[in-house]
Amino acid sequence: MAHASDVFHYGEEHLTAGIALSIARGKTRGILSQSVKAEINRSAAEVKSIAEGDKAVYGINTGFGPLCTTQISKAETSTLQKNLLMSHAVGLGEPISDELAKLMMILKVHALAKGFSGVREETIERIIHHIDNDIIPLVPEQGSVGASGDLAPLSHLFLPLIGLGKVKVKGQFIQTQEWLSSENLAPIALGAKEGLGLINGTQFIAAHAVLIVEKLQNVLTHADIAGAMMVEGLLASVKPFSPELHEVRPHKGSQHVAAFIRHLLDGSEVVHSHANCARVQDPYSLRCMPQVHGASRNAWLHVKEMLEVEINSVTDNPIVFSKDHTISGGNFHGQPMALPIDYACLAAAEVGNVSDRRIYLSLEGDTPGVPKLLLKETGTNSGFMIPQYTTAALASENKGLCFPASADSIPTSLGQEDHVSMGSIAGRKTLRVIENVEKIIGVEIFCAAQALDFHRPLKSSKIMAAIHEHVRRKIDHITKDGVMNEKMETAIEMVKNKELIKVAKEVAQKEGISLNTDFSDEFDRY
Repeated sequence: MAHASDVFHYGEEHLTAGIALSIARGKTRGILSQSVKAEINRSAAEVKSIAEGDKAVYGINTGFGPLCTTQISKAETSTLQKNLLMSHAVGLGEPISDELAKLMMILKVHALAKGFSGVREETIERIIHHIDNDIIPLVPEQGSVGASGDLAPLSHLFLPLIGLGKVKVKGQFIQTQEWLSSENLAPIALGAKEGLGLINGTQFIAAHAVLIVEKLQNVLTHADIAGAMMVEGLLASVKPFSPELHEVRPHKGSQHVAAFIRHLLDGSEVVHSHANCARVQDPYSLRCMPQVHGASRNAWLHVKEMLEVEINSVTDNPIVFSKDHTISGGNFHGQPMALPIDYACLAAAEVGNVSDRRIYLSLEGDTPGVPKLLLKETGTNSGFMIPQYTTAALASENKGLCFPASADSIPTSLGQEDHVSMGSIAGRKTLRVIENVEKIIGVEIFCAAQALDFHRPLKSSKIMAAIHEHVRRKIDHITKDGVMNEKMETAIEMVKNKELIKVAKEVAQKEGISLNTDFSDEFDRY
């Protein structure tokens, strides 16, 4: 994650996934500067002027979608905006996580603060109040087709502004009116275009993409660590990680992974112990890690770059440049994010797929000194046979989730919205795939640590030795059958909590070892 300062200025500074997460987690405070407030107020005044005029401007003094030709009177402007939020709050399913809801609000504030949406300062400040005080609206997970913005989830997100819906306060959902009364706050009477400015946009899709960027980057790095431990445990060759090999096919991801694994294994006695062995080459899951993991790294880089453009953009409609210049376009359409999210979904699944193959390899008993099923005494003991069943099941489940959501489109809004992105579905299922891959990588670490034990007293590299020791402090070497799922869960938590990355960095700093590659600035920051 990139370094985030204590304060972020909405609407003028460059937002990243890392900064958005820092605000959501209370480490950075987002504020509106005086200059941004001036732009917000200017835009709101221009929208008010349009609403009071006779010229029909979509969404300001007309109906929405197929009702875009129906002009609305000045007296009905506020009713129109309130009705918009109520009628579009049609989401179903479980509530999204508090963090996702908070990210949605952060991303929406940043977009509105750019001064092209006509939403008033008091409305934006109320959203910031929700963010700063952890007042989390209830947003159902289903209902967005990712086209005219994430209409349903954004409507639920902002129902509390008008006194409706539910909010989570101190861990419990309560009626919004109850919370407003306890805070001595009144519901906001929405002005012209405010409802439309609030619910048009891609913040549901983009919030999921923020978490995808963080979680997938963590999975990719842990996959490299797990793979490096398997290289040691299965006495695989390190020649496939040689820099000259990747210079003649210079994809960034491949070069980064090869260099990172070289750093992790540098000085390993286990690696050097078989330098002159008769084995010519290893299976692809070991030999082709730079190419396979690297391709997924490239996909991660793409979704990160696309996300940064998206979260620093204005994605509602119409865009108000001045009272005389508004454009009703399609900046709310989710396609620019739907495609890279689907790409990231496939990239994550492939990392899990190849990890499962390495787990399977570790059980075969073909590595000198490493017994079949990773246990010296089998027969009455099944050893590590069955954990691979679980990773096979998870890998297979991911394959079913990899069909691109963006390949589908169902017309809505009486044909006005005749092509939709389904980016919201892409975001939801990609997070599911990544969660499954976290589990697979955790099981690989569980197996790789067991395999590495059999090469003692040979020493690993300093970094890999520290990582192995960290695993062993929490999970003992296994000598006979027992209930394994708790040990597997422990390894999975190490991945989710970024523990092995932290260990690697701490040892590298202490020992003066560089883990950087020529591409670290691109692949290590978000």
